Amino acid sequence: MPSTTCIIYSSVDGQTKKICDRIRIILEDLGESVVMTSATNLNQPQTILHQADKIILASSIRYGKHSKQITTLIESYHGVLNSKISAFISVNLVARKKEKSSFDTNPYVIKFLQSIPWKPTKTAVFAGKLNYPSYKFWDRFLIRLIMKLTKGPTDPNTVIEYTDWSAVENFAKKWYQP
Repeated sequence: MPSTTCIIYSSVDGQTKKICDRIRIILEDLGESVVMTSATNLNQPQTILHQADKIILASSIRYGKHSKQITTLIESYHGVLNSKISAFISVNLVARKKEKSSFDTNPYVIKFLQSIPWKPTKTAVFAGKLNYPSYKFWDRFLIRLIMKLTKGPTDPNTVIEYTDWSAVENFAKKWYQP
């Protein structure tokens, strides 16, 4: 009988959802049963968390912070999360730099993991997508400023998907161990 993985994600611009969709498809192709939902649409978190054999929480970062919905979920249900095989996935643009693309080198992930009561079994960091044309004025302005400070692209027409899809696929395949 296949195990069930619950994937709960929070995505500001859609890249975290896209990454979670890819993980879901790979897991289902391998025979895993997967329940996937957005943290904003989660009605019965205790039910879905208790019924799952394994849990993946994924969050994008905006202005240095992971999703409040994911953080609240962790604070409320860390006991369940700690009792199961679980993973935390962070999706952020800092991870576009190789030297900041792992859980132990990404400053936002290090700080986040130190601040929460949950200790995930696995942690992954994936670079997100930079899409200036889709951002609202203030987001575009602030993200361009951050990119200028971190030596990233600042052209307001820039659209770059930094996600390493082979790393996403490797994560999913390692996650699924029958």
